[in-house]
Amino acid sequence: MSDKPKNTGKKTEQKAEQNQRLSVFKTYKLYVGGKFPRSESGRVYEVTDSKGQWLANAPRASRKDARDAVVAARKAFGGWSGATAYNRGQILYRVAEMLEGRRDQFVREVAEAEGLPKSRAAAQVDAAIDRWVWYAGWTDKIAQVVGGGNPVAGPYFNLSSPEPTGVVTVLAPQESSFLGLVSVLAPVIATGNTAVVIASEKFPLPALSLGEVLATSDVPGGVVNILTGGTAEIAAPLAAHQDVNAIDLAGADEALAKELEIAAADNLKRVVRPQPVDYFATPGIDRLTAFLETKTVWHPTGALGASGSSY
Repeated sequence: MSDKPKNTGKKTEQKAEQNQRLSVFKTYKLYVGGKFPRSESGRVYEVTDSKGQWLANAPRASRKDARDAVVAARKAFGGWSGATAYNRGQILYRVAEMLEGRRDQFVREVAEAEGLPKSRAAAQVDAAIDRWVWYAGWTDKIAQVVGGGNPVAGPYFNLSSPEPTGVVTVLAPQESSFLGLVSVLAPVIATGNTAVVIASEKFPLPALSLGEVLATSDVPGGVVNILTGGTAEIAAPLAAHQDVNAIDLAGADEALAKELEIAAADNLKRVVRPQPVDYFATPGIDRLTAFLETKTVWHPTGALGASGSSY
């Protein structure tokens, strides 16, 4: 009895159809106010890998997008700064949890963006995840380090406590697309500030993907806003913006930093100047304290009334 002929033609046809399937390319968008808008101007720019091969189109944010991001950050500031430090720590830890679940995606994006071997990209992503955990642990401890009771000559309690500065513009490092970004962003929001981030102009994709993580990590909308495009174009209106309280110039070159610092002086913004940083090194508390104000309260220790009780 002879074997039945196999239907190899149909299988070959199905395989050919699978090979002809078009990939679904990802559309990257800004992250503003907890939403993902396209740039108000409708502009995009090509992002390429280290070999010049096209990776994606990134939105080119406009001045209007920058202003919208400031409005969102200001609106979110009251709730975020008013949350307990313990709650902020839980939320930052949740960001680390979500990043751990999407680790492979970020390893691929960092490797493609910066032209790194996957092992080195993985080391950067792991360090960035750990950095979120590190700052999550500091949220309810920094007040004990920089605050406290002050000795005074008189029957008073004199207590100092840190408070967030407000809306902070962050120029992310240009060459460290993810670890550097996390290292300058996490301490800003850990202490109760809200942030408008200008991602690396050359390597913006990991930052935009981080926005997707933040949107599902219990971080309230507007606490972090991520813009991409020309760093100088976006930074100029933010440095001069009267409702921005501080600016971190980590991703600015010397000429741009000088220009932005002059613009920031108009409303006495606090400025952190660019400096060489090893982002793999354990961070100190400098970036935690960079955008904190100190509130000092005087209170009488009490006096004895006629009944002998204090009041």
